[in-house]
Amino acid sequence: MLGSWIFCHVNLPMRCLVHGVHRWRWPACGRRNVGHFRKGLHTTRTPCSGRVTPVFTRALAFGDKIAIIDQNGEHTYRDLYTQSVHLSQQICEVLRCSSGDLKGERISFLCPNDASYVISQWASWMSGGIAVPLYKKHPVQELEYFIQDSQSSLVIATEEYVKHITPSAEKLGIPVLPLVNSGSDGCINDKTVEAFPLAIDCPEWKDRGAMIIYTSGTTGRPKGVLSTHQNVQAVVTGLVDKWEWTKEDVILHVLPLHHVHGVINKLLCPLWVGATCIMLSEFSPQKVWEKFLSPGAPRISVFMAVPTIYSRLMEHYDKHFSQPHVQDFVRATCQDNFRLMVSGSAALPVPVLERWKNITGHVLLERYGMTEIGMALSNPLHGVRVPGSVGTPLPGVEVRIATESLGREGPSYTIHAQGDERDTKVTPGLDGKEGELFVKGPTVFREYWNRPEETKEAFTPDGWFKTGDTAVYKEGTYWIKGRTSVDIIKSGGYKISALEVERHLLAHPSIADVAVIGPPDMTWGQRVSAVVKLQEGEMLSLKDLRDWARESMAYYTIPTELLLVEEIPRNQMGKINKKQLLKHFYPT
Repeated sequence: MLGSWIFCHVNLPMRCLVHGVHRWRWPACGRRNVGHFRKGLHTTRTPCSGRVTPVFTRALAFGDKIAIIDQNGEHTYRDLYTQSVHLSQQICEVLRCSSGDLKGERISFLCPNDASYVISQWASWMSGGIAVPLYKKHPVQELEYFIQDSQSSLVIATEEYVKHITPSAEKLGIPVLPLVNSGSDGCINDKTVEAFPLAIDCPEWKDRGAMIIYTSGTTGRPKGVLSTHQNVQAVVTGLVDKWEWTKEDVILHVLPLHHVHGVINKLLCPLWVGATCIMLSEFSPQKVWEKFLSPGAPRISVFMAVPTIYSRLMEHYDKHFSQPHVQDFVRATCQDNFRLMVSGSAALPVPVLERWKNITGHVLLERYGMTEIGMALSNPLHGVRVPGSVGTPLPGVEVRIATESLGREGPSYTIHAQGDERDTKVTPGLDGKEGELFVKGPTVFREYWNRPEETKEAFTPDGWFKTGDTAVYKEGTYWIKGRTSVDIIKSGGYKISALEVERHLLAHPSIADVAVIGPPDMTWGQRVSAVVKLQEGEMLSLKDLRDWARESMAYYTIPTELLLVEEIPRNQMGKINKKQLLKHFYPT
């Protein structure tokens, strides 16, 4: 039996174990005694009312309903649960954990965007471990850094990534558990599932670590953001409530699965309510439009993406859907099928929002979040969505806009505005005044992994997380002006929002993409510099740009430099590393 074959290697040195655990498939039903580990946390099958429990505890309630559709076929909630149980046991066997509870050991996994990701994540949690998702497009050195920094005990990799990750794991002395998916047929039947001994009643998941997601590293080496199961559940239930998720929803998933947007918003939310998630292994404008317009079931009702993806979808639309009757069909289909389209992870240019509305009839819902806080602010599902704003606080979230002052006894804070889901109160005389956005509540992460000093510095003395984003509350909604460090340009005594300048410039017919940066200036402190990608076949001079901008922009916000490039580099979530841009164009 496969289980016995693995156990005969447990006395080998760890480096040998990497080769011993070579590859395995989901075993045929009845091939091993799945009840071997008595105390595994995986046995809690129904959530306890009012308690914090991982999403997998809800899976069997949805039984044979389709959870995931990917390149390998359809996977029911029962499939995901039973396969996760088996992988959980394999994890414990490899790590010689007879109790079935890893007590927070880290499990890294490298999987494509398909059911194997969910199974690896759930199995890590069922084993009492902390999930550390890796991303296939990260360079090897970065993958090694994540595995080593998180102090992972094991790396799970699907068949196509085993050769890619094994040398790194061997170098670090960590075993690899290769995962080969043989389809969606569950290997554990109903009777076997029922035979699992129950774990302790309502295990205390609340303060257990759930996952470590690494920041993009714009302020140095990436930091591991450790979120607890309470943090994850608070984000999920807040979005489920505010965006009215139901089991009838069908979402198309095209985002990477190493960020909150892809992991929580687009995956755990639908799985929490029993909805269906269609997962594409890679983003393709053609495939997305095919899924949007397909007459077959299931029809997609929810879509979420970053602004760059919406821009690429519009480019495809312009090239392939030029006939009026086709455009009418696209608009009618999107209006009939979709109930919600969301944009996030980067600022949404107003021209993109307006054009998408013209194409589909949908006003994109903008929201605000980050790795450390999950989701904090959202425009309403029903009601007016203000272009460029990020709405109001989500359930359970408190936000504050404040200015920090340093004194002899430490920092003090002037509060401009503070609010929650119910209301926001503004300090008299400070209406519309910009400051740093602080966030508090159950969605806020526990710590930066193994970085106690940086964790301490990230919070105010009274427990508010400092986002590093400049924000303002006005007209009944919150607005993000950008990263305080790179998106706020101080020139000639003015504070200029680079994001606001970008929104204006994107309305120029010759500009396809833009990043506004603030290089140092001996006279003005900083100057406004626009890095621009032009539309195909277009030309633009600085004089022409400035003449055009005078009609709609304050004189001090108009760029004094124009840098034309073929492409503006963005990461997988559509974000621009402006510090790198500054170093590239202004190395001194």
